Amino acid sequence: MKLVFIGDVVGSPGRAVLKEYLKKIKQKYAADAVIVNGENAAGGKGMTKKVYHELLEAGADMLTMGNHTWDKKELFDFIDEADRLVRPANFPEGVPGTGIRYMKAGRKKLAVINLQGRTFLPAIDCPFQKADRLIEEASEQTSHIFVDFHAEATSEKLAMGWYLDGRVSAVTGTHTHVPTADERVLPGGTAYITDAGMTGPYNGILGMDKNIVIERFLTSLPARFEVENGDVQLNGFAVTINAEGTAESIKRIRITPDDPFFD
Repeated sequence: MKLVFIGDVVGSPGRAVLKEYLKKIKQKYAADAVIVNGENAAGGKGMTKKVYHELLEAGADMLTMGNHTWDKKELFDFIDEADRLVRPANFPEGVPGTGIRYMKAGRKKLAVINLQGRTFLPAIDCPFQKADRLIEEASEQTSHIFVDFHAEATSEKLAMGWYLDGRVSAVTGTHTHVPTADERVLPGGTAYITDAGMTGPYNGILGMDKNIVIERFLTSLPARFEVENGDVQLNGFAVTINAEGTAESIKRIRITPDDPFFD
């Protein structure tokens, strides 16, 4: 099984670069499925029904979310019918949507799990204990399990990677929007990267207008962030998983204005 994961899509610039390159990327890496983090895809925060379908039409097979899941209130109206979207599974019981979904990837069934960290983020349920329960559930159906851990702290993401090593096929960190250069297959056979990076504005600050962000640092006054315009980037990775569900390789994908994809 070959999978491509694309890091946090930010606003309309992120959606535009995804539309332009995702199908080419899928072909280049012979991907059986593409998973995209879309929690920032609608105006920089949240998800709308229109954007949900736009990302699927661009080539995404499954969408993961994060701490901005509920920023667009219309999500409440369609999340239970959005069968290709997973939100963090460790939100309290009774929250709409689901944190695990299954999909076909090549000849195999793939479980996609979304979790959210608690360090420097809202104190929701324990992601480690939730992971235990969902992996036990998923393992009854498939040995191919993919985890998007949307978390702030590098240490928490690393802890999750080591905690799940040998029990899932891949663990990717998302949320911090800066790609890390620590992709590896852990000793137990789990592909891991601390952060896949973001897809969207190249010259902003985490995708937002740099001038607004700098002004906030200078003054400590509240400011309404806006998505940056101009040059774009795309970040993610490709992972190869064998028939037993063990990762064989992980390779970062990074497209910037200097990358050959832009020729």
